[in-house]
Amino acid sequence: MPKTIAIVEDEPAIRENYSDALQRQGYRVQAYGDSKQARSAFKQQLPDLVLLDISLEDGVEAGFDLCRDLRSMSASIPIIFLTARDNDLDSISGLRLGADDYLTKDISLPHLLARIAALFRRMEALTQSQESDACIKQGELSLDSTRLLATWRDTPIDLTVTEFWLLHSIARRPGQVKNREQLMEAASIVVDDTTITSHIKRIRRKFQKTDAEFNAIDTVYGMGYRWHTGEA
Repeated sequence: MPKTIAIVEDEPAIRENYSDALQRQGYRVQAYGDSKQARSAFKQQLPDLVLLDISLEDGVEAGFDLCRDLRSMSASIPIIFLTARDNDLDSISGLRLGADDYLTKDISLPHLLARIAALFRRMEALTQSQESDACIKQGELSLDSTRLLATWRDTPIDLTVTEFWLLHSIARRPGQVKNREQLMEAASIVVDDTTITSHIKRIRRKFQKTDAEFNAIDTVYGMGYRWHTGEA
């Protein structure tokens, strides 16, 4: 069955352009002009991926609010912000709210389609248990890549797809430093240092909600990140 992609975009011409491109790739498309319409539809049934603008007909930051609501509905649904707002503050805000990617509208259609395909490949990998390390246990941490499930001290930690694979890359080899390029490859993203840092900070905060003393992810300045080999 073809994947369903929802586009939430208030400019009809842009919405139609993206819809046509995605349909030519074999995706089913649901298109919405405002967050209220999209939110109502998502409560009935979630799509497989959401392309989301920030400024919509019903508010200049309505996309941020919709992203937050989507994350409350599903911790794993892929969300990509696709917006004309090209600044670090908006990018970091979008990632903090749980988006998997943040793209600007000057991106080419082939590049956009490649990023979408990469997210779906990661989702499909979650249903496969071919790798010997599909389940990883490091001290109090357990990672199950067949179910996109992370637990700390037997408590589930809600991670996005991107967050899960970043953590998986760091934790599968304790003590080994992972640089930005290695983390991008693991998560199938192409971002700058600031974005990687934002993802790592968000992962830490989620663990700290369960364990205020969590400190298992070390920052190795100038190099990258590693999983602490001792007890956290």
